[in-house]
Amino acid sequence: MKSRLVFIDLLRGWATLVMIEVHVINAFVLPEIKEAGWFSVLNFLNGLVAPSFLFVAGFVFVIASERKLDEFRTFGQAFWKQIGRIALIWSVGYLLHLPYFSFSRTVRETTEQGWLKFYQADILHCIAFGLLVLFLTRLIVKREEVFRSLLTLFGLGSVFLAPFIWDIDLLNVMLAPIAAYINGQHYSQFPIFNWLGFMMFGGLAAMMYTNARAINKEQDYIRQVGWLGVGLILAGSLLIELPVDVPFVSKAIRANPLFFTTRLGIVLLLMVVCWHYAERRKTQSSFVLDVSRESLVVYTAHLLVIYGQFWNDHSLSFLYGKTFTFLEAVAATLVLIAVMVLLAKFWGWLKQRSLPTARACAYATGLIVLILFFIRES
Repeated sequence: MKSRLVFIDLLRGWATLVMIEVHVINAFVLPEIKEAGWFSVLNFLNGLVAPSFLFVAGFVFVIASERKLDEFRTFGQAFWKQIGRIALIWSVGYLLHLPYFSFSRTVRETTEQGWLKFYQADILHCIAFGLLVLFLTRLIVKREEVFRSLLTLFGLGSVFLAPFIWDIDLLNVMLAPIAAYINGQHYSQFPIFNWLGFMMFGGLAAMMYTNARAINKEQDYIRQVGWLGVGLILAGSLLIELPVDVPFVSKAIRANPLFFTTRLGIVLLLMVVCWHYAERRKTQSSFVLDVSRESLVVYTAHLLVIYGQFWNDHSLSFLYGKTFTFLEAVAATLVLIAVMVLLAKFWGWLKQRSLPTARACAYATGLIVLILFFIRES
């Protein structure tokens, strides 16, 4: 990625590092610690990870697709690479939610609730779906102003429809794998309503950034985004306190458009901070950038460390879950971050040294995992 876009890499990198802390805290810290007053502040900050990830995913796709549009529309190599990337993200999302790492056990022993947990829409599912929407729209729509309007429409639609459909049990009207993407009634943490909005507005922000950069008004763009972020935070924070009772809509906080508005404003400010940091420090390499550029590897690996059932069919979260003091959880977080940074550095080095070797390793690992899944009986 070009140095002038390092700020987006920094935002994704820091989101990835905080994400590791989120999962360690959620899995291992003592329940009574979560009852402390200060923990709500940490919980709020941790809640910015997913919006940041989704926003960056939309932003990066739009920027990266600029130079690939001809290949996309002629079904060239870039088209198939993008299809493969979307399929990979989607596959990893489902693999991480397998009821058992055994095909026979999954078929024989998975309960109805187990299948619902498998179908749930997690962050990777939402990203994969959003990338598919962006990709298909980019393929079909050639006029920039129409593409921009559609991103706005998709974003606003996902946000403002969410409160109307959040409380509906859609299992009565559609298949569970599809219903999981619509709302959070059955385990889904990141259904497309309203989380897809972060990706769509990330793509919209990227289009506006590209236009500003083309006429040498990048600084003006960053300044305007900063003020927009402040305005969204104030609007969302103040309006959400109004005693307004709207009929026929969900009272769930995550479905509230003002919940979305506040977090989008904060993400925009975080992007502005990362831009100024990158400009001032002229950052070209750092452990944060290493983690950012291998974020899918880090995401998958750290979840396997915490939740992978490698210890007599038990995970570390099962063996030590809800037993750590806060300091122990912080220590565990730092250790896991260090391991993930080393992994990211190694994988980035391997790809730079020999991309064919890195691809061969990735394909071999995927094939081994697939074979083990089908041959394991326990």
